Amino acid sequence: MSSNVALEEDQQALALLKADADQILQLIRVQMDNLTMPQCPLYEEVLDTQMYGLSREVDFAVRLKLINESTGKEILENLERQLSALHEAYQEHKSKSS
Repeated sequence: MSSNVALEEDQQALALLKADADQILQLIRVQMDNLTMPQCPLYEEVLDTQMYGLSREVDFAVRLKLINESTGKEILENLERQLSALHEAYQEHKSKSS
């Protein structure tokens, strides 16, 4: 029974980390939709702060052995890829609008 509880905790930790990553992505989408420049210092600071916070959450979950290190890296790398794609799409849209 305790292994089932541990598995549920692991799955819950993973779900929470992914939800936090999704919130960061949504925050960036909202900023871009409202024409906030990705090069804006405030935008960069918010993104850096959010990414740092998520990386600390991932480290904490790894240290508690709720997720393994490769899963944590995958969450962060996936978010970084999605953010890069958003930046590229924003830049393409911006250059077409000019």
